[in-house]
Amino acid sequence: MISTRRGGWAPVVRLAEEHDRLHRLPRVGHTLCFGETRKVNWQSLISGGSAQYSVPHQLIDRPAWGRADGEQLIVVHADGPRGPREGARRRLTTPGRPAICDEHYPPRPAGALERVPRARDADERTFLQIGPGGERWLIRAAAAGAQRVRRKMCGAVDLSKLHGTVEVDRALGACAEAERFGDGDLARTLSHQQTAGAELLLFPGSEERSLQRSTGSWAELGR
Repeated sequence: MISTRRGGWAPVVRLAEEHDRLHRLPRVGHTLCFGETRKVNWQSLISGGSAQYSVPHQLIDRPAWGRADGEQLIVVHADGPRGPREGARRRLTTPGRPAICDEHYPPRPAGALERVPRARDADERTFLQIGPGGERWLIRAAAAGAQRVRRKMCGAVDLSKLHGTVEVDRALGACAEAERFGDGDLARTLSHQQTAGAELLLFPGSEERSLQRSTGSWAELGR
């Protein structure tokens, strides 16, 4: 059947003839309208106008586009078959003052001081039962890299049997706050609490600056 339209060709015939000259539309829209092309770096940042802006961490190492719209920077990214999507909208900033949003980053792993110690055997379980002061002491001792921690834990348990868990727990807490983990520090702190009836004012130290009495006076022995 011949069409009566101008040209005298049926639409289906004309479409078949023009099919070889047509091409499919792109799945993703023309990116020029989205702004300047950028790549999200490992810090989850992109640059715009010599300033830096954070974007969701899921976009790291992926291309994105940014454009200024009034007083805001709009960041667009390609979301697979769903096409372009807005990834972030930030207020414009100036160089040297990055616009960082904490929500763009994953939760940080617990640090050494935020971990909860778990007993691996009966000795460690007995030590942790002394109280919260013992738990703080163990966390801070591990974070500070203290030496012979297990032996000192057993020593604290022995002291708790002689002087009670309340006093030892208080002394452990004081040592933890002052970062005193040397040999004899706990015993000296406990002795002061019992004789002076008050907390011992401690200053941060190390294994080399223990509260234990010096043996330097022994050098004169035998002379």
